[in-house]
Amino acid sequence: MTVMELKIRARDYGAELAAATLPRVPAGSHPLANCPSSQQVKDVSREEVDFDDPLRATTRKVEDFSKNVEQVELATTRGIDHELNKVSSKEWAAFKRSLTQRFPVTQTISTTLTSDIVMRSDRAPEKSLASVHLDELDDPKKFAEKEARVLTKQEYLSQLNEFKEEIRRAWLAGDRVTSLRTSIKVARLLLDTSVLQFYPTLFVLVIDTMDMLGDLVWDRIKKKAEFSDDGSQICSLSGTFTSNDVCSEAKETCSNWFCKIGSIRELLPRIYLELAILHCYRFLQDNFFATIQRLTMMMRGIADPLAYIYCHLYMVSCVHKLPLPSTDFLIDSISDIETALKRIVLVKESSEENYEHRKMLFNLMEPTIEWIMKCVFRGCSQSKINDVSVKVGLGRNQLTMTENVPCISIILHHFIKQLPIEVVNTKAWEILQVIECCNDISLDQYFNFRLLGLKLSECRPTRNVADAIIGRIFQAGSQLDDIYKYLKVADAYLDLVLQYQMDQYLAIILGGIFVRIGSKRATEDESDSLQSIYGKILNHFCNLEDIFSLDYFIEILDTVHGVSRNTVNMRILKKATRNGYIQDPRMIQLLFEVARSLHDSIDYANMKNEDHQQPSHHICLFVSKVDFVADLEQHLTFLIECRAVFRNTNEIKETLVHSCNSLAVKAIRDEEKRLDFVRSCIAFNEVTIPSITNVIGRMNSYLETAEVALLGGLVPHTDELIESAIDTLRSLEMSDGAQLPSGVGGIFPLVRKLCSFLVIVPGNLDEGTTWAPRNIISTVNPVSCTIPEFRIKTFCAVLLLSAALAQDKLPYHSDNREIVGNDQLFFGEPSYFRELESISSVVLQNLIDGVQQESSPVVRGNLALEACNCVVSSFEASHETTRICAKLMEIAKSCLQSKHGYLQNTLRVTNKYIANVPVNVSAFSAPTIQRESISSSPLQ
Repeated sequence: MTVMELKIRARDYGAELAAATLPRVPAGSHPLANCPSSQQVKDVSREEVDFDDPLRATTRKVEDFSKNVEQVELATTRGIDHELNKVSSKEWAAFKRSLTQRFPVTQTISTTLTSDIVMRSDRAPEKSLASVHLDELDDPKKFAEKEARVLTKQEYLSQLNEFKEEIRRAWLAGDRVTSLRTSIKVARLLLDTSVLQFYPTLFVLVIDTMDMLGDLVWDRIKKKAEFSDDGSQICSLSGTFTSNDVCSEAKETCSNWFCKIGSIRELLPRIYLELAILHCYRFLQDNFFATIQRLTMMMRGIADPLAYIYCHLYMVSCVHKLPLPSTDFLIDSISDIETALKRIVLVKESSEENYEHRKMLFNLMEPTIEWIMKCVFRGCSQSKINDVSVKVGLGRNQLTMTENVPCISIILHHFIKQLPIEVVNTKAWEILQVIECCNDISLDQYFNFRLLGLKLSECRPTRNVADAIIGRIFQAGSQLDDIYKYLKVADAYLDLVLQYQMDQYLAIILGGIFVRIGSKRATEDESDSLQSIYGKILNHFCNLEDIFSLDYFIEILDTVHGVSRNTVNMRILKKATRNGYIQDPRMIQLLFEVARSLHDSIDYANMKNEDHQQPSHHICLFVSKVDFVADLEQHLTFLIECRAVFRNTNEIKETLVHSCNSLAVKAIRDEEKRLDFVRSCIAFNEVTIPSITNVIGRMNSYLETAEVALLGGLVPHTDELIESAIDTLRSLEMSDGAQLPSGVGGIFPLVRKLCSFLVIVPGNLDEGTTWAPRNIISTVNPVSCTIPEFRIKTFCAVLLLSAALAQDKLPYHSDNREIVGNDQLFFGEPSYFRELESISSVVLQNLIDGVQQESSPVVRGNLALEACNCVVSSFEASHETTRICAKLMEIAKSCLQSKHGYLQNTLRVTNKYIANVPVNVSAFSAPTIQRESISSSPLQ
């Protein structure tokens, strides 16, 4: 078998580094401290800026912006800003969607009073609502059996949509009477509140139909006002037109519509139809207060409280379309709603069924109260706020009030919610007094206690006010036996407690929680509240020692479970690792238990890798920050305990290996050179590393440990660890064509790192001086059959390693001066250099074939260039090497564009290299080489 004659190129690495390093000139000042004079801006106010940069905005632009803001505010006050109206329309549409989502429709709907309206066919004689009432009074049982219907959700919705289309078709056909009659049928549906959960959805569907009719009527009247019967235009009504701008014919048509609706016998349909066309009053008059007051008084005749309150909600929506400068009517609506709710609150029946029915009613009414209260405070003046405050009881003497219910709790809740924080700040004590007087079925009192705390946390009251209110709150809170309610209230006031360092109240809060929760497992909702409380405490205190010293802190934490517990544990570990190393043994033990709890609560088997990366990251930070100072044995014992506990993630195991290596380095640098301890550390790693399932992490851990072993002068351990790293590469053998982990870019840097490390590792006389490079080549060969890129890159790394080992002076040496480098160990030994040239020859023989196996042309071209550069930098020019370079360049030229930068640079280098051989390279053909098997026996 013929081996190519190669001569490894002698290199002076120091001289090459100096030649390739850019000249350095000391900088007298920071290069970004001052801009060049040609780029300095002398007058920023005159600079033309052609892009939106808030940092370079001129004063003039800021003034223009301020003027625009003032104009917008003025337009809002006058009620003529159409963009704001559009936003309100979007808010209303979003609110209607939230109603249907909050109270979803059941699959079946049982109807009684209005079932004949929905299910009757057009041919059947229409039965009046009055007749239905009379039948029910004559024989209620018979009526229930005969009239009750059970419809599916889809049947009910389909019928309503059919009604809507019927109105539209009749209108387009000119049949206004049919449109009106069908609209009355649809409005009658809102009389039926037998299925409470369905009513909000029914309301949304009905008012959509009402709004459609109102728009049709508006368009018809507006068209009569702007065009004559022959189609000629009379005028064009602007958005701010008045009734004087409307012709008499249009006014007559408008009045006719209101007269038709006024003749409807049933009260609720009549109100809804008039509200639907309420904005058409603009064609008749300019003052609408009397009309709104009349409608408000008419609604008082609606007996059903649910239908009554939703009717108020629709009125607020319709009045919004009118150009009203004041919203005083909303205060009257709130007052009327409060009166209606008091009837429900004061009901004396106390059966469980009645109680649940009333709770459901208030649950259904709450969104309407919230929306109306939000409209009250939109653009509300201070005087209007005072009026509403009086309605809910603020400013009245609570002791002299004769009313059984001073204010409905649910109304008070949404009043406080919308109240500006500066008002809450000035009237906090009065609000608290009203809350104490309002404890009814509409809304649990703790909601208002909690809301007041949240508002006070925003406005930051004085310490005296905060102290008085918090003292009163926790006096009342002592009566809260329910742990969930107690947690909600405590969480709301905890910000103030911590801000003013009221340690006595913090102790009361934690003690109250412990008494109520005991040792039982917290529910999910309770855990969420405890997570919020613990988060605030962790943010407030600087030192974990102060936190762990709080009474019941650890005991309460043990009751938290699930995601909340994991979140708290991660925040504790994050705080612990933020301020340097952890050296207190007691603190280390507490944090170890926290980390153990975090680790054990995660189901690693059923979670994706990215789901447990964050918990693992915090545990790794904790492990790496632990420091037992000079007690290295205790630190190693700690790592052993961690290995036993944190056994489920590669990241933690890699951190343990790295921490153990850091311990070993500390022992090596110790004056006593504690090599026995270093051996213990290496033994720890040799046990830990095989359990790392990630190939990259395992190989990197082997290499890092080998470096530490060599630093300690433990050459046999170093050789074993290198062999284990190479065996890790062998585990990449894939016969099914699978890809390397993280691609070639993930594993190849470690191969290059291994080859770089082998430069300073003394040759093994028993295994052969080049046993490691030979094992690398034979190991990656099966893997590279399916991935030529990995094979070629590894070959190049081995070539560069061989070239470095063959130098008279190695480019670098071990920090341990007792380790003799190969340049001294085999200096002038011919067999050593022959072995290096032999392994280089084997690599070169397989280089071209390996490049040609790559299927991607671009990758194949880049690999050819990399291999060519490797040959040029490693060997002196010869007939064989120039043939190989010529063939590699031919491959690169056929795969890459002629202007490719890497190709052009390599051509220049290769031409200089070939110039040393008196041969016409362009005439070269591919070299004919007798190839030697890479997996052959050790080279001699």
